[in-house]
Amino acid sequence: SKVERVHYPGLKSHADHALAKKQMRGFGSMLAFDLKGGVSAARRFGDRVQLFLLAVSLGGVESLVALPLYTSHYNMNAEELKRAGVSPGTIRVSIGVEDAEDLIADLKQALG
Repeated sequence: SKVERVHYPGLKSHADHALAKKQMRGFGSMLAFDLKGGVSAARRFGDRVQLFLLAVSLGGVESLVALPLYTSHYNMNAEELKRAGVSPGTIRVSIGVEDAEDLIADLKQALG
């Protein structure tokens, strides 16, 4: 109920689902979602995760979350962010090697 939108090509509702299905064997372990409540909700979420690291990196095996507004899209203005599909409440997630049930529990408590 706190998530406004999920960005993941594995979802049939994703604009590029058919293309991803054609090009991929599975849909990968990276996704993003937009939280209701904007940047304050995203910051609160980032402060609350315990198992996920709040970091930007694609070089490790640990699970990460990042807030694009403060990282990859930091220098973009509001119009550029909109064109890029990034809202103030966007959270990017990279799933690592930790136990799936532990990761799910961490996401749930961080949303809490």
